[in-house]
Amino acid sequence: MKGLLPGAQFGDSFRVAVNDDTLDARQAAERMFLRGPSWITALMKLRNLVVAPLGLKTPTHRKTIVADSIGPFPVISETPQRLVAGFDDKHLDFRVIVDVTGNGPNRQVTATTLVMTHNLPGRVYLATIMPFHRIIVPAMLRQVPN
Repeated sequence: MKGLLPGAQFGDSFRVAVNDDTLDARQAAERMFLRGPSWITALMKLRNLVVAPLGLKTPTHRKTIVADSIGPFPVISETPQRLVAGFDDKHLDFRVIVDVTGNGPNRQVTATTLVMTHNLPGRVYLATIMPFHRIIVPAMLRQVPN
């Protein structure tokens, strides 16, 4: 992950096995972000209401797919094996990386999150969302093999 967000103070990864040799990184990301459980959508709407007054970006969760975004996040770079999305904000910079590796029964999709905070509001926000993040990302990743 070196070079994707230099200076990141937080990073984690979650992985799921898939049995689809044709799956690429964009398709995996679409399954994660556009097929998520409804409780995640509700939590994100609540998050947007809470953070808007603090000046954090509040992306909308679009159901349509455009070439330069995946769900609410702009795509920064993309290959068939890796999609990098995220944004830079005054409080923190964020990247989500979706990697597809292996073949046949050894094929895996990995979702990695990187965050670099810039100030106290960014650190408070990261600490506040972390318990939710550790539940939400694996739940989204479970949508990929389906």
